[in-house]
Amino acid sequence: FGVVAMGSPTVYTIAGSDSGGGAGIQADLHAIHGMGCHGCSALTCLTAQNSVGVTAVHTPPPDFLRAQLDALHSDLPCSSVKIGMLGTSETIECVAGWLSSLPPSSRPAVVLDPVMIATSAARLISEGAQADMVSKLFPHTTLLTPNKYEAEALCGYELRSPLDVERAASDILSMGCEAVLLKGGHTLSSDPSKLEGDKNSTAGYAQDYFLDASGGTWLRSGRYETDNTHGTGCTLSSAIASALALKDTEEAGCFKGMTSLDAAVLGKAYVTKGVSSSVRIGAGPGPVQHKGFPSESRYFPTIVSEPSSPPPRGFKLMRPSDFGNLLPVVDTTEWVRRLCEAKGKGADVRDVQVRLKGRGGGDVDDVVAECQRLCVAAGVRLWVNDHYEAAIKHGCFGVHMGQSDLKECLKKGGIEALLKADVALGISTHGFAELSVALGLRPSYVSFGPVFGTKSKSDVGFEDQGVTGVRLWRSL
Repeated sequence: FGVVAMGSPTVYTIAGSDSGGGAGIQADLHAIHGMGCHGCSALTCLTAQNSVGVTAVHTPPPDFLRAQLDALHSDLPCSSVKIGMLGTSETIECVAGWLSSLPPSSRPAVVLDPVMIATSAARLISEGAQADMVSKLFPHTTLLTPNKYEAEALCGYELRSPLDVERAASDILSMGCEAVLLKGGHTLSSDPSKLEGDKNSTAGYAQDYFLDASGGTWLRSGRYETDNTHGTGCTLSSAIASALALKDTEEAGCFKGMTSLDAAVLGKAYVTKGVSSSVRIGAGPGPVQHKGFPSESRYFPTIVSEPSSPPPRGFKLMRPSDFGNLLPVVDTTEWVRRLCEAKGKGADVRDVQVRLKGRGGGDVDDVVAECQRLCVAAGVRLWVNDHYEAAIKHGCFGVHMGQSDLKECLKKGGIEALLKADVALGISTHGFAELSVALGLRPSYVSFGPVFGTKSKSDVGFEDQGVTGVRLWRSL
C-alpha cells in the first residue's frame, strides 16, 4: 500500500512553498506520494524560510496560478485537491474561479486547510480575505480542516471547552462546507485550572472533532511530547485529500466507499505515524516524517462520542487459533441443532452464531434460550447477532454486532452490561471509520467484508472489499 503505480489517482496541492522542506507543497507532495497517489502542485506563494522562521515571501500574480492549474488539468486531471496557503483575496478568487469552471461531472473532492491563523495565534490573512474564503471557497469544500484559532476567527468566540468545539463545528458547517475536522482539542486542557469538569477534559490525547450532516464524533490519538511537528496541518490535509482520491484506484477494494470521516481517520493515522518518529534537523522544530501508508493499527485514532471518556477496558480476546476452520452463521434453531450434532460426530465446530434479523420480543428470547441449551450440551460456544440482552440473560458466550446496532447498544449502556457479564464481542467493519470505532472498544474480534459479491444475503448494503481489502485489514 502507498506505492504510486499505473492507475494511481492524481491529487493537486494548491499551496505555498516552504524552502525548508517541512511544510507547504513540499510536505504535501511527500504525503500524497506516501498515500499512493501522484502529486501535482500549483504554487500560490514562495517563502524564504528555514526551521527557525520566515525571512521573505514572494506571491506570483494570480494569472500565473491560473496558468498552472489550467496546464495541469488539461493533461493530468485530478481526483481531489488540497488547498493550503492562499494569502490574498485575489488568490482566493482565482482558485474559486478555476473550481467553478470545471464541469460538475469532473469536479474533484476539495480539502481546504484555511491557513488563516498560525498555531502561534498570529493572523496570516486579512479579515477581508477571510470573508472571501468563506463566501467563495467554502461552497466548493468537501472537508475543512481549521485549527482552534482559525475556528475562533470564523465563529467570533473563544473555544474554551469541547462543548465550544462542537458548537463551533456546527456553526462552521452552516457556512457552506460539507464537513469539518476541527483540530486542536488537546489545547483545551493545557491549563488544568481552566477545565470545566470531566466533560471538558481532553488531557493526555490529541483529539480532533469531525462533523458532517450525519453527525459529529471525536477522533482520539495518543499524544507525543515533541515539538518536532512542523507541517502537521499541511500533511494532514494532503493525506486526507489523497485518501478521498483512493476510491478512484483501478482496484479500489476497501477504498470504494471512502467517506470524509474514513479519510479523516486515515489522514490522522498518517500524521500520528509521522510524528512518532519525527526528529530535529535544524536549529528549530523538526518536520513530520513521511513513513508511507499507515498500515499499523497503533497509529489509528479511536472514535469516541465523549472527549473525556476513559480508555476502554476491552473484551476477552479471541485469536484465529481459537476458532475452527469455519464460523457458521445460521438463522434457525434447527441449524444450530444440526451443527451441534456434527460436533458430536467429530466435526471441528467450536462456535456458532445465530442471526435473528427481523425477529423480536419473546420469539428471540425463546430461540436464544434453546440454542444456548443445545450449544452448552455439545460444548459449542454460541454467539448471538445483535440481541445482546438475550445473550446476557441466557449466559451466551458472545455477541456479534453491526455498526447500526452497535450505536443503539452504546446509547443504552449495553457495552458496560456486556463487559460486566463477561460476554465476548465481535464487531463488523466495512471502512476505516468503522474500524476506528471498533478499536475504541477493543472487541474480541473484528470482522470485515463482504470480500466478494453474494446472493445469499440481500441486505449487504456495502461494496465488495476484495482481496486487497482483506490484506490491508489483516495488517491492521
